[in-house]
Amino acid sequence: QVQLVESGGGLVQAGGSLRLSCAASGRTDRRYAMAWFHHAPGKEREFVAAISWSGGSTYYADSVKGRFTISRDNAKNTVYLQMKSLKPEDTAVYYCAAEPWGGNLRSRRDNYDYWGQGTQVTVSS
Repeated sequence: QVQLVESGGGLVQAGGSLRLSCAASGRTDRRYAMAWFHHAPGKEREFVAAISWSGGSTYYADSVKGRFTISRDNAKNTVYLQMKSLKPEDTAVYYCAAEPWGGNLRSRRDNYDYWGQGTQVTVSS
């Protein structure tokens, strides 16, 4: 129903910043909560941040709270992840995800129905 494509990843030094984008297409007339997850080698895919349909509510993993900001522009069918004060442990493939908006923000992988292909973020020490 919805296709998601991430972009904006790259290589940065520790302490630097990146902004990831996730462009949605398909059935974008429906309301979706959006989220970011990341997957580092040897670890499970982990929740990073989520945002409500309206953008009025956000939720962050403790590891990124205060450093990352999730936002969305529904007119552009795009969600963003502004990443600041990056650490080597942030190195991972970052995935965008979507689920039909049900009034609550959720953080489990299996809560989300649609996924992008991922974009690599590498933070050097």
